[in-house]
Amino acid sequence: MGHIPAFRGYIFDLDGTVYRGDRLLPGARETIEGLRAAGRRVVFLSNKPIDTRESYARKLRCLGVPTRTADVINSSFVLARYLGARTPRARLFVIGERPLLAELRRAGFRIVADGDQADWVVIAFDRTFDYAKLTGALHAVRRGARLIATNPDRTCPVEGGEIPDCAAMIGAVEGATATRVEVIVGKPSRITLDVCLAQMGLRARDCLMIGDRLETDIRMGREAGMAAALVLTGVTDRRALRRSPIKPDYVLGDLRELLGAG
Repeated sequence: MGHIPAFRGYIFDLDGTVYRGDRLLPGARETIEGLRAAGRRVVFLSNKPIDTRESYARKLRCLGVPTRTADVINSSFVLARYLGARTPRARLFVIGERPLLAELRRAGFRIVADGDQADWVVIAFDRTFDYAKLTGALHAVRRGARLIATNPDRTCPVEGGEIPDCAAMIGAVEGATATRVEVIVGKPSRITLDVCLAQMGLRARDCLMIGDRLETDIRMGREAGMAAALVLTGVTDRRALRRSPIKPDYVLGDLRELLGAG
């Protein structure tokens, strides 16, 4: 799809793009080092709410990619900011894991165990999701609580395949309550992109989005007027790309192909 020009900023997805499981993907360290050495702004963007931003930064450092917490944005952080700007004292019933709960508490929210007391039901990727949580969400919605979710991903790439992601929890809650989620803050939402751009101090047209998912990473870039590069080290292969109506500006076998950009 042609030569990739140099951009002022680069937004990297993590799972399936920079690493898979605990393994750094080919060219990731060298590419990120090269971009930083050239004075480019680099941030990492994940839809996953199952780790804190500090944990993601620490993981990248352990894999050989120096990273500050401020360089990482994830859906938990974006959701806390979004609700904090609109309903800062809301009571939340949360389908999610401890890192999400910690992010929400740090933002000043009250987490409730009884759905009857909730103003919002927060739905996230939750590997401890069970019938009790689904019932709590049902009770909350029957009492007037609103629904918000971290991300729309159907699956999450892991070593050896994929596991169900937040869309599975969204589907269960929407099915039980007959109520649609009002807001999904993660990619491809403009809500997440605006947080990234503010962090970088750049405009969408000055940046390149790099990720492995057409329906989140690439769609977000294209809808915002930002260039987008699909990397084939994650969940999308060339067959899926041919069949999809969402097309990237660039297709990369792996991140090493960015090194010659510009």
